[in-house]
Amino acid sequence: MTSRSTAGLARLNAVDDETAARLLREVCASTAWAAAVLAKRPYPDAEALFAASDSALREMTAEDLGEAMAGHPPIGRPKPGDPASAREQRGMAGASDRLRAELLELNLAYQERFGHVFLICATGLTGEQMRDAARARIGNTLEQEREIVRGELGKINRIRLTRLASAEGDPS
Repeated sequence: MTSRSTAGLARLNAVDDETAARLLREVCASTAWAAAVLAKRPYPDAEALFAASDSALREMTAEDLGEAMAGHPPIGRPKPGDPASAREQRGMAGASDRLRAELLELNLAYQERFGHVFLICATGLTGEQMRDAARARIGNTLEQEREIVRGELGKINRIRLTRLASAEGDPS
């Protein structure tokens, strides 16, 4: 993303607060994150938008992180009819039944241990890489995992914000 303003970013800056908040909540389901990013409009460029996102992410409480994670489907089960979810989890598209079963089992164990969905920036990862990450992270402490989740959410938010800021179509 270049430092120049894009059509999508210009529209994000121009729409009313309600529409902008809705668009931002599609990026990240946390109300606190969306409100913090919304409050810093207008954005001169994508880098300023990313900086606001990163700042808001650092300020998120455990409850805010929980709200954000609730907006993400489990790995291996993208939201039906949601092209962003399917695109982000593309690495699972050709996964074997065995790999899908392993991930389901790991997702359930992870959720039982930490109380929320296993969150990983799945873009560009294979099913095996996602499985291996779930295996490695399940032994983490709650505090370790919370910081990893914050980092993964930051990666996801940047990918989604890039798409939003560069969108050519009407974002509303």
